Amino acid sequence: MKLSQLRDLTCIVETGSLRAAARRLDVAQPLLTRSIRSLEKELGTPLFERQSTGMVLTPLGQRFYERARVVTNELRRAGEELLQAQGNATGTVTAGLSIMPHMGMLPRALPAFRKRFPAVRLQLVEGLFPDLEEDLRKGDIDFYMGVTPTVVPPGFVRERLSGNTRVVMARKGHALGGARSFAELVQAEWALPAVDYHSEQDLISIFEKRGLPPPRVALQARTALSMMVTLTSTDLLALLPMQWVGFAQLRASVQPILLDEQLAAPDIVLIRRSGLPMTLAAEHLCDLLRREIGPAG
Repeated sequence: MKLSQLRDLTCIVETGSLRAAARRLDVAQPLLTRSIRSLEKELGTPLFERQSTGMVLTPLGQRFYERARVVTNELRRAGEELLQAQGNATGTVTAGLSIMPHMGMLPRALPAFRKRFPAVRLQLVEGLFPDLEEDLRKGDIDFYMGVTPTVVPPGFVRERLSGNTRVVMARKGHALGGARSFAELVQAEWALPAVDYHSEQDLISIFEKRGLPPPRVALQARTALSMMVTLTSTDLLALLPMQWVGFAQLRASVQPILLDEQLAAPDIVLIRRSGLPMTLAAEHLCDLLRREIGPAG
């Protein structure tokens, strides 16, 4: 089995056809066909079904591809690591970030990273760990930083970076902007952020502990952009990480409702695959983000 065959296989899956893969790899299509047939012969099973819509993995082919994808990703990283260690800083870093790092850490870390690694392509994926777990496991994402999940499966290392707090956010000039307790918010409608635990039940429990009726939830936003649009264009309230308060780009359109109590938020963590080092560029980005959050508290 040759490494070039694994490269060919993953490229066909990613592009969906022999023709597209041949163009990306800049090889003749017949050579690519022979490469896959040779691999199938060696493995003793077909890896693809040839359909009118393109190349589709067989069930066994899918299992093999999952392993091949990890291998090719790690080989790519190994090559990038050597180049970066020699001062030729190229390659790609893919970071999975929840809303909090996007707003509270990335704005200052990003310019510093671009200055140190101007030729490295940075890919940012917004999401929570449960959404990004599979891509992180396969090596498509270098690391996850953000809200801690309830459970971290085997194969990953979790590093606690900091605790956090939450604040009620509303559009600028909201009628309830002067409220100081949840009792004053019982008539409000709410938007929920996407989290991996039961966010609606979490909000309900806050009201129940204060002897208040359950809040009315009207919307759940899976991305920061959806939440921004919701807050700026409606009267919905949202309980969000306190970093929303300091995000300069929102100060003219949203405001915190400063209640006379502090609400804890889930910890902020870094999660990466165990037993596999990150590239120098990925490690540098992690260090820059850590500096922005400060020491764990």
